[in-house]
Amino acid sequence: MKSLIKTSTWILPIAVLLFSCGNKEKKQTLAENVTIETSKTKTLDIEKPQLTFGFIKLTDMAPLAIAKEKGFFEDEGLFVSVEAQSNWKNVLDRVIDGQLDGSHMLAGQPIAAGAGFGRQAQLVTPFSMDLNGNGITVSNDVWSKMKPNVPKGSDGKPVHPIKAEALKPVIADYKNSGKAFKMGMVFPVSTHNYEIRYWLAAAGIHPGMYTADNVQGQIDAEVLLSVTPPPQMPATLEAGTIYGYCVGEPWNQQAVFKGIGVPVTTNYDIWKNNPEKVFVMTKKFVEENPNTAIAVTKALIRAGKWLDAPENRAEAVKILSMSQYVGADEAVLANSMTGTFEFEKGDKREMPDFNVFYKYNATYPFYSDGIWFLTQMRRWGQIPEAKPADWYASTIKDIYRPDIWTKAAKLLVEEGYIPAGDIPVTDGYKAPTADFIDGTTYDAKDPISYINSFAIGNKDKAVQ
Repeated sequence: MKSLIKTSTWILPIAVLLFSCGNKEKKQTLAENVTIETSKTKTLDIEKPQLTFGFIKLTDMAPLAIAKEKGFFEDEGLFVSVEAQSNWKNVLDRVIDGQLDGSHMLAGQPIAAGAGFGRQAQLVTPFSMDLNGNGITVSNDVWSKMKPNVPKGSDGKPVHPIKAEALKPVIADYKNSGKAFKMGMVFPVSTHNYEIRYWLAAAGIHPGMYTADNVQGQIDAEVLLSVTPPPQMPATLEAGTIYGYCVGEPWNQQAVFKGIGVPVTTNYDIWKNNPEKVFVMTKKFVEENPNTAIAVTKALIRAGKWLDAPENRAEAVKILSMSQYVGADEAVLANSMTGTFEFEKGDKREMPDFNVFYKYNATYPFYSDGIWFLTQMRRWGQIPEAKPADWYASTIKDIYRPDIWTKAAKLLVEEGYIPAGDIPVTDGYKAPTADFIDGTTYDAKDPISYINSFAIGNKDKAVQ
């Protein structure tokens, strides 16, 4: 899939001439009408060139696939293998145990490991892989019961965003008939868990609290949330084990493609341009291999930029459809990756920012994004005790590493791969935002006030 023909295809004198160029500057004419493209990357002194990275079969693993297939890792002097993993717990354990040098990971996983929820470890995030990319899908039967509660536009189609108020009477009917309403998410500290909880709670539907004795998070729950690995979501829905789920692509569009479910909202509507997955290494790895960590981050930033060029999305879909990556049909991947999203079958809408890999500073690991995850862990009882505001700031600064990202980005500016204006001028925090489905304002520098806002009026029975 690489766009460049490697020097092994050329005769020895040409290879010698290429390697004599100290900076590997591009474009050297060697013969009549013959031009060889080589990298302009200034390779760092790499401590560990052979690397193995993990991922889960989701669209948002794309930066890893592109960095490998387009030769961005190789430009940095890195020889990378990428391996699909069975589930998010396996991803976490294999990174902590050193079986993987790094991995595509849920943003909440390194944060929980550092905050003391679940398996504890010192993990770091130098790179945010994407914004948005998730959806909430319900079964056809549940949608048929929700649909009469959803306002329609002049075109007769449902008005979006669809709020969970439309689901509330359906849940009540299940309860009255003695059935628990069950939905799936991918992991207790996943964005998906917090997003579906946010969506439900904003409509006054309680998704349950975590305690030391109830790690399923189902205390007082009106909707029972359980863990299902992403690729298994459609089959679990079809089997009737769950009635809906929150997952990343392509597994919402797969439900539409198979005719077994209907996506009712996306996380772009729940929290506009929210952070999603991150790339994670251990603190020990980064300390022992600082140049390698920077080089990996450089390659991933380049991949994100490549992915956000609209003319590259069709090629990205072909790459992701390969069995060693996501392995879904191109038609399913293209539904969201090419600027659209299909809700009820045939209701395909323009959604250019459903998958964002570079713009809006998507690759930068903002402290404020990480603190949001900590506030959700506190909101739902995964962090059982109240913490002072400075705890949130100090905790995330041990995990999110914008310093590594900035070193990588500055080198890319010097090499001409990205413009200097793409490096954010920030102290690591975004400005307070109210881009949430319920209009809540989030200020990472005031996390206690943010958490307290959910306890007022017993809004979701959050405990402070």
